[in-house]
Amino acid sequence: MTITRAPTRTTTAPAPAPRRRIPLEPYLYLLPHALLFFVFTVYPIGYGLYISLHRWDLLNPVKTFVGSEFYRNLFTPGTPQADFFWKTLWNTTFFTVVSVPLLMAAALGLALLLHRPIFGRTFFRAVFFMPGILTVSVMGILWRWMFDNQIGLVNAARDALLGAPPIPWLSTEGLAWVPIVVGTVWWTLGFNMTLYLAALGNVPLSLYEAASLDGATPWQSLRFITLPLLAPVTLFVFVTTALSSFQLFGQSLLITGGGPSRSTQSVIQYITEEGFSNAQYSSAAAMGFVFGLIMLIFTAAQFGIMARDVKGDGA
Repeated sequence: MTITRAPTRTTTAPAPAPRRRIPLEPYLYLLPHALLFFVFTVYPIGYGLYISLHRWDLLNPVKTFVGSEFYRNLFTPGTPQADFFWKTLWNTTFFTVVSVPLLMAAALGLALLLHRPIFGRTFFRAVFFMPGILTVSVMGILWRWMFDNQIGLVNAARDALLGAPPIPWLSTEGLAWVPIVVGTVWWTLGFNMTLYLAALGNVPLSLYEAASLDGATPWQSLRFITLPLLAPVTLFVFVTTALSSFQLFGQSLLITGGGPSRSTQSVIQYITEEGFSNAQYSSAAAMGFVFGLIMLIFTAAQFGIMARDVKGDGA
């Protein structure tokens, strides 16, 4: 009897998968931006932090490490740095609180008006947008002249129309904010108006037609259709306008010079004075980092609160 064996089946191990080649082309495209970002952002931040931790003197080659001394000065009552820093920060906050609602409300009102098919709306859109192309120096000189204590256009108009004596706008605390706030609103209104106009163009007309058939009034259409659909744009306008207002510098410098008695001096203006006029580079660097941290917290809070509102309106 012959036993026939079945042929043995040989199995071979699978060939190893070829190693995946990492493409270098995307990183080469990113390299120029990465270099510029490091040179003009990362390195200045790191160098500024180094300066704030040392006693920096251009005439002394030895830079003594002092740790958090200049940061502690900002939180020690009675020091000039603490007094002036928090005073100018309050001035900047006051300007932001006053100017941001005006900029948003006026921009929205103009956008609603110029979105309607009225005669000459293209011309008026251009008129309201044109001040934004001016530099801050031109804007500052213009509004300083308009509110000059003696020869300003505002005082001249009051004298011609009412026979009233001139008002010392630029040398009176409180009143000195008027040309800064009014000039800033006039200067930057057009950009926010353009954003709202673009957003209004994306609102479906069918929603207004349906609301009209249901008997909705124009105010109800604005409240329940227009404003909720503009919420994302309003978030963007609010955040960008608030951050721009906190960067107040040129207007107060050119219109009032920060006076009277530092009542209109912005925090950035004081940091610049501390660094370049008083040659206190370490103190100015510490102020810059504290102010930057405040801005980060403020921006995060803004996005958190308003993004929640936008999400709730869209639900």
